[in-house]
Amino acid sequence: MNKSTAIIGGLLGVIIVLVAYSIFLNPPNNVPTVDEIAENTKTAVVAQDQSKPLTLVEIFEKSESGVVRINVKRPSTDPRGLGGIGSGFVYDKEGHVITNDHVVQNSEKVVVTFLDGRSFNAKIIGQDLFTDLAVIKVNASSDVLFPLTIGDSSKLKVGEQIAAIGNPFGLSGSMTAGIVSQHGRLLPSQDSGFQIPDIIQTDAAINPGNSGGPLLNTYGEVVGINTAIQSESGEFAGVGFAIPSRTVQKIVPVLIENGAYHHPWVGISGRDIDPDLAQILGVKDARGFLVINVMNDSPAKIGGLRGMTQTREVDGTSYQIGGDIILAVDGKVVRKIDDILIHLQREKTVGDQMVLQILRDGKVTDVVITLEERPGVSNQTINSNPTNSTQR
Repeated sequence: MNKSTAIIGGLLGVIIVLVAYSIFLNPPNNVPTVDEIAENTKTAVVAQDQSKPLTLVEIFEKSESGVVRINVKRPSTDPRGLGGIGSGFVYDKEGHVITNDHVVQNSEKVVVTFLDGRSFNAKIIGQDLFTDLAVIKVNASSDVLFPLTIGDSSKLKVGEQIAAIGNPFGLSGSMTAGIVSQHGRLLPSQDSGFQIPDIIQTDAAINPGNSGGPLLNTYGEVVGINTAIQSESGEFAGVGFAIPSRTVQKIVPVLIENGAYHHPWVGISGRDIDPDLAQILGVKDARGFLVINVMNDSPAKIGGLRGMTQTREVDGTSYQIGGDIILAVDGKVVRKIDDILIHLQREKTVGDQMVLQILRDGKVTDVVITLEERPGVSNQTINSNPTNSTQR
């Protein structure tokens, strides 16, 4: 190697060192620093932990601070007695608490008690008889308010593990566990003549006092509000019901904003088509909903739907026939009334149009109706029909 080559090599070495030093002092924007790498790694670990199902112990520890006890004082004339106990959970940092309408219905005073024992008088912000939901509010400091995360009930699968937290028989902060037994059930709405659709059925023990408390998935998210049990004794018998979070997310913001929710209404009553009825009607498949009565001045009446025109007796059983058979709504197949009610609850609001595919006089046709607000309980006529009658 000659002298000139050595000089050139030395200069290149100096240049490389200077460039490296400059990069160290002024790193490019797209090159992460050591601290950024550490933070990114931490974030990735947190994200990984959030996607991992929790144990029942972890679900309780994550959620217990957001579950409250609700004590209610009622007038002496109330048939349920002077006092009542229910559950609820914190919805936001503004002090809104979600519970069941039947927990606070007809109350003179509502008191909310948090995990640490602090109690506050609550004000009723909004109520909805038709979904049994209510929102109350407390003026509490943020250090006592721990909002629970609302999950997506539409992702629940039968057999999936869930947990319920509440105050059964006044035993504060009690947790039970079970599975999702089924979803899409119908539950009669108290004193309204209508039914609450899309209900979650669970075998997690739900008893008096649990009403209004959260039903949680394995990530500690609220997927339902425990609302009722099916029991002849009044105590848990393996079948409990919860209002799905999908309904909560639709109704609660409106209750907070307006104090009430206006439900869409079709204005029909009738019965599901079973094999015996299908044979009498002369239809091939035992599916669909037979319209028996069409309420006056209802969207169904205005849209031209027809109810029963005759009665036929078969083997001692009287069948009301001749009405339209609803086969589909907005392109979705109707197997029974549940499909109509769930579609209304999930997808429709007052003022929307709905396309009904019906079978009339042996021909399939479409009828378009414009949904109106459901009438109040006091000014509606409840029709009593034989087996499987329901109204919407």
